[in-house]
Formats: sequence, C-alpha cells, structure tokens
Amino acid sequence: MESLSRTTWENAAFVVPLVKQKPGERWLLVTSAWQMPRAMGVFRKVGIDVEAYPVDFRTTGQFYPWRLHGSLTDGLRRFDYVVREYPALLIYWLTGRSPALFPAP
Repeated sequence: MESLSRTTWENAAFVVPLVKQKPGERWLLVTSAWQMPRAMGVFRKVGIDVEAYPVDFRTTGQFYPWRLHGSLTDGLRRFDYVVREYPALLIYWLTGRSPALFPAP
C-alpha cells in the first residue's frame, strides 16, 4: 500500500521502490474499471508487471439500445467520467507516461 501519491503516475512511481518483483510473481492492480486502462499503462511504463483487477464497474451488464441513461443525473455522471478520463489517457500518452493511448489489460 502506498499513501503519498496524488496522481496515478505518482502512485506507480512511489510503488517502484516498494515492489521488488521477482520472476513468476503475480501482482494485481486494483482500481476502478474506468481508470484501469490508464493505470495499466502507467504501471507498465515504470516497469511493474501487473494483472488488472478492475472494481467499481458502472454498468448493470445489460444493454438497452432504446434508452441512453436511466436518468438525467445518471447521464451527467457518466459524462463527467468521460470528460475526466479520456483527456487523462491522452495526456499520459502524449507525455510518455503510458506506452499506449488505450492500454489493454
């Protein structure tokens, strides 16, 4: 556990000295499903091999093509996630903090 970071990049950088990863060890990266692509990219960039363990999913698992959102506030909340996370993905990639624009798990 690392508690000093304020950003995903700082979290990965501060974890490097704490993790002494040996070949064959399995490390899980636990974070929100929304942030997982960016977090995976950052941890790969600093050299820590992690497996994605996404939590905090924001879906019911069902698809309703005739309804965009359950309510206006639900739609605004999802828009807020997108407005924050997609620019962060772009910025991390452009600044070299992630090896890919959309890192896969």
